[in-house]
Amino acid sequence: MNTDNMSIVGETIDYGPCAFMDTFHPGTVYSSIDYRGRYAYGNQPGIAQWNLAQLAQTLLPLLAEDAESAREEAQAAIDAFGQRFERAYGERFRAKLGCMQSHEDDGDLIGSLLQAMADSGADFTNTFRALCEAAAGTDERVRSQLGADARMDVWLRRWRARLAREALDPIMRAARMRSVNPAVIPRNHRVAEALDAAVEGDLGPFEALLNVLAKPWDERPESASYARPPEPHEVVQQTFCGT
Repeated sequence: MNTDNMSIVGETIDYGPCAFMDTFHPGTVYSSIDYRGRYAYGNQPGIAQWNLAQLAQTLLPLLAEDAESAREEAQAAIDAFGQRFERAYGERFRAKLGCMQSHEDDGDLIGSLLQAMADSGADFTNTFRALCEAAAGTDERVRSQLGADARMDVWLRRWRARLAREALDPIMRAARMRSVNPAVIPRNHRVAEALDAAVEGDLGPFEALLNVLAKPWDERPESASYARPPEPHEVVQQTFCGT
């Protein structure tokens, strides 16, 4: 999400060309011209607020005839962004973790998982998808993502205790989680593969990728290889807006 890629309704509209994240880390930057990491994943909440502040400046003449009143109204809206963002962020990640209600310690539960993922180099998409199975009682897949880390034993116990605070059938919970945790995403190396083949006149890889991405929530035999993170030699080292 760069400043010019945030729409007036607050949606980011250019995440495709600069790709989705494989290995999770808050410092992830996909635009190769962003040398200082201004738009790194972890910086995006602050950048969104900065974007809105720039928009607010252009709207000041429309907010009030008195310049000071206009600034005060705009500043109040900008100041309210932080809490509104945190609320929306919490709702999104609670759903990914299978939690339907809000509890005071949810932020720490989410944050500790993300920190463990960053420390272990876990795949973002596959870790959350594996938690869908864990919600139904099967831990093998999520442990394969996060490794044999004692912290994960602690976290999984906390998470299950949190889930137990809500009466919901585990199978139904897992199904809800699968509806917000995709099985496949357009990974950089797959997009690059499709582009390289298309340049040579072969649209087969593009059409195959498109077919898989048409149903990103489904785990199908033909999509299994597309859920695999890139091997070291497949990692795309440079991406740009407009790729």
